[in-house]
Amino acid sequence: MPRTSDARDRLMNAAMDLIWENSYGGISVDAICEKAGAKKGSFYHFFESKSELAVAALEADWQHKKARMDEIFSASVAPLERLRAYFRHVYQGQTKRHGECGSVLGCPYCTLGAEVVTQDRAIGRQIQKILDRNSRYFESAIRDAHAQGVIFAPDARAKARILVAFFQGSLTQARIENDCGPLRGLAAGALELLGAKGRGRVGNRIRRE
Repeated sequence: MPRTSDARDRLMNAAMDLIWENSYGGISVDAICEKAGAKKGSFYHFFESKSELAVAALEADWQHKKARMDEIFSASVAPLERLRAYFRHVYQGQTKRHGECGSVLGCPYCTLGAEVVTQDRAIGRQIQKILDRNSRYFESAIRDAHAQGVIFAPDARAKARILVAFFQGSLTQARIENDCGPLRGLAAGALELLGAKGRGRVGNRIRRE
């Protein structure tokens, strides 16, 4: 029998799984409770609405992933290797979920955001907060790579936004096509976008032109 004390966590985990695999609008409180093995009374003890649960679940999901992000993007790792490692991590995660549920799920944050951002401002704000955090990891790697001379990107924030757009677009394409193929070239595409494979390379550094 599941413990009452972990019912909140189970509800948040169930919500993230169901929303990611289906859609926010397509799942009910009853479905979340059933997957979580929790009674409806427990749901309303912790959350006033499905929206409030979604906001809490998004934050809990991010906090769960943060340790891995900190490890991948550690300053002790070469900046371009941080990006390579992250995109490998994403590809492996997406192929694993594809094998488990038969669908490429893409980014849970962008998928949910695109669905409800005009209808539920609280969820939209939470997703934007998380995406901004993700973007800062990219920005730090790009800034360090520029400082080391392996790419030329004096405006790291602007370049990070471009890289995020490429990344999220690839995830969306993979979800629509239900094919992990577009994700195989994430690392190579990102490095090319950053100019790490450009003709301006001199040794291990990029010539400023």
